[in-house]
Amino acid sequence: MANLLYRLGRFSYQRRRLVAAVWAVLLVVLGVGALTLGGSTTNTFSIPGTESQQALDALQKEIPAASGASANVVVKAPAGQSLNNPALKADVEATVAAAAKVPEVAGAISPYTTKAISQDGSTGLISVQFSKSADALTTEAKDAFDQLAKTTPAGLQVVPGGTVVGGAPEIGSTEIIGVVVAAVVLVVTFGSLIAAGMTLLTALIGVIAGMASLILVTAVVDVSSTAPILALMLGLAVGIDYALFISSRHRTQLAEGLDEKESVARAVATAGSAVVFAGATVVIALAGLSLVGISFLTAMGLAAAGTVLTAVLIAITLVPAMLGFVGKRILPRKIRQQASPAEQSVEGFGFRWARLVTRFRVPVVAAGIIGLGVLSIPTMDLQLALPDGATAPSGSNQRVAYDLSAAAFGPGSNGPLVVVVKGNDAASTGSLANQVLGTAKGLKDVVAVQPGPASASGTTRLISVIPASSPSSAETAALVGTLRSAVHPLATNGASVAVTGNTAVGVDVSAKLTAALPVYLIVVIGLSFLLLLLAFRSILVPLKAALGFLLTIGATFGITVAVFQKGWGASLLGVDVPGPLVSFLPIIMMGILFGLAMDYEVFIVSRVREEFVHGRHATEATIEGLGHGARVVTAAALIMASVFSGFILVHDPIIKTIGFGLAIGVLIDAFVVRMTLVPAVLSLLGDRAWSFPKWLDRITPKVDIEGENLRVTTPPPAEKELVSID
Repeated sequence: MANLLYRLGRFSYQRRRLVAAVWAVLLVVLGVGALTLGGSTTNTFSIPGTESQQALDALQKEIPAASGASANVVVKAPAGQSLNNPALKADVEATVAAAAKVPEVAGAISPYTTKAISQDGSTGLISVQFSKSADALTTEAKDAFDQLAKTTPAGLQVVPGGTVVGGAPEIGSTEIIGVVVAAVVLVVTFGSLIAAGMTLLTALIGVIAGMASLILVTAVVDVSSTAPILALMLGLAVGIDYALFISSRHRTQLAEGLDEKESVARAVATAGSAVVFAGATVVIALAGLSLVGISFLTAMGLAAAGTVLTAVLIAITLVPAMLGFVGKRILPRKIRQQASPAEQSVEGFGFRWARLVTRFRVPVVAAGIIGLGVLSIPTMDLQLALPDGATAPSGSNQRVAYDLSAAAFGPGSNGPLVVVVKGNDAASTGSLANQVLGTAKGLKDVVAVQPGPASASGTTRLISVIPASSPSSAETAALVGTLRSAVHPLATNGASVAVTGNTAVGVDVSAKLTAALPVYLIVVIGLSFLLLLLAFRSILVPLKAALGFLLTIGATFGITVAVFQKGWGASLLGVDVPGPLVSFLPIIMMGILFGLAMDYEVFIVSRVREEFVHGRHATEATIEGLGHGARVVTAAALIMASVFSGFILVHDPIIKTIGFGLAIGVLIDAFVVRMTLVPAVLSLLGDRAWSFPKWLDRITPKVDIEGENLRVTTPPPAEKELVSID
C-alpha cells in the first residue's frame, strides 16, 4: 500500500494544477446537481414489518383520511375564564374555520363537537387531519398551519402543535464556534497561518462535496433530516484530522532537510496509509448500520460514510497537491530561515508523558479501568424513545402546545395510542371493537378510551387510547406491550387487532434498535479486528483496541445519560427538560466513536510498530511512538472535540445530544484510552504484543502501512522479514 500511495502522492504533487482542477470541476458539477435535482429530507421514523407500521400501511387503503398526519391546535382561555364564554367561543370557531382552510387539511373538528375541553373549561383541542403524511406536506401547508398561532382580541391563546410543527434542524452561526476553535488549535500546532488555512480549506472542500452528494441522493432515497448534520460534523472533524496528519508528517520531514517532492510522497505513503486504514474503520462502522435493517438508519450511516470516504480521497490527492502550492511556507518562518535542518527535541511533553505512563503502567491501567467503569454506571439506567413535543426547544409552538395540553388533559394526551380493529363484516367488526373498548378501559395507566372513525365498508374501525403517562415514558412503553397482549387474543376467525400511532411506532423503533445493538457490535468490531490484524500483524493489539473501545463507549454513555436523562448539569447545556435519549443515539454513537477510536489507535500504534520493527525494545518503541505522535494526536482530538462541541449549541435536542456525546467520547478515547491506557498496556505486554502465529502469518496478506519499503532499499537477506512487512 505504501508504494501505491507514494506514487499517488508524488503524482498529485507534480500534477497539482490538474488535481486541483479536477476537484474544482467535481465541486461545480455536484453543486449544480444539488441545487437543481436535490430533494428534501424526512422526519419519519419507521420500521417496515413491525405491527405499528403494518397497521399504518393498511390504514392508507382502508381509511385514507386517517393515515395522513394529525395535529392539534390548543386553545386556552385567559386566566379565570372559560371557553364557554360567547366571545371566546366565537374565536374558537373562527380558529376551527381557519384551520380547515390550511392547504392539504382534510378537516378540522371543533372541541365543542369532540368534547375535548378540560374539566375547568380553560383549554380545548381542535383536531386537525391532513390528507398527507407529515413528510409529504408542502412547506406552504406547514407554514400556514404554524401561522395559526396568535392571541385573539378576546384574549384566546391559539397554539398549533403536533408532528407537522417544526422542521429539520438548522445550522446557524453557533456551530462556527467549533470551527474557529479548530482553526486556533491548527495555528498553535503548525505555527503557520498558511498551514492552518490549507488544512481547513481541504476539509471544507471535502464537506461541500460530501453534502452536495447527499442532497443529490435525497432525490431518490428517503434521508433523515438528522443525516446531513451528522455528515457535516463528522466530515469536518475527520477532514481536518486527516489533512493534519499528512501535513504534520510532511513538515517534520521538511524540517529534517528532505526534498519537498520526496517529502510529500513519503508523507502520503506513511501518514496516508494510516489515514486510509483509519478511514476504512470509520466507513466500516458507519456502513455497518445497514445491517440493522432500518431504512432511515441505513441512509444516515451511508451518508456519513460517504462523507468520510470523501475526506480520505481529499487527504491522499488534494492535500499533497495543496502542499505543492504552499511549498516550504508550510513551515514556520523561523524554521525556514535556518541554514540547517531544525533540531528535533526528543524530550517534549509526549515523551515525558510516555515515560511516566510506561513506568507506572500497573497503577495507570488499574486507575483507568476503575475510573471509566465508575463513569459507566449511569448507563444501566439508559432509556430510549423517539423525540416528542416535550423535547422541542423551549418557547417553540410545538413545545408550548405540548405543555398546555399536558397541563389540561395529562401528558398522555400528546401521544394517544391507536387500535386498528379489522373484521370480516361490519357487524363482527363492531362487536370486536366493543370488546376492545371494554378491555382497554380496564388497563392500568389508561385514562380514556374513545371510538374513532370507521372505513366506508365498516370492516375497519379505529379506537383511541389515551395513556396516563407521557409518550416517551417507560410506563407508556410498557402499556403498549400490555395493550397488545390484552387485545390480540380477542381477534378470532380471521379478524385482527393492531396497536399503532406515533407513540407505538416509537416504542417499536426503540425495541428494534435495542435488539440490533449486540449484532451490530459483533459484526463491526469483528470486521475492524480483522482490518487491524492485517495492518499490525498482531492478535493482542486489535484485541486491546476493541476492549479499549468498550471502556470508551461505557463512560461516554454514562456521562450522556447523567446529563441528558438524569439532568445533572443539563441546564448548563440549554436542556430544560431531561428525558430518554433518542432511540437511534446509542447505535449511531457506537458506529462513529468506534471508527474514530480506531483512527487514533492506527495513528499511534502504527508509529510504535514502525519503531519496533526497526529493532527497538517494545517499551522504548512505545515511548518513541507516543512521543512523536502525542502532539499531533492531541491537536487532532481537540479539533474533533471542538467541531462536535459546536453542535451542542443547536436547539434541536437530537443534534445537541449527539454533539455532546461525540465530543466527550473523543476526549475520553484519545486522552484516557489511546494516549494513556494503550501505551501502558503495550509496555505490560512487551514483545508479546507483536507476536503473530507463523501459520497465520503465512495466510495473511502483507500490507506495508509503515512504509518500510521506502526506508530500506536493499535490506540484507537476514533482516528482510524484520524490516519489511510488504
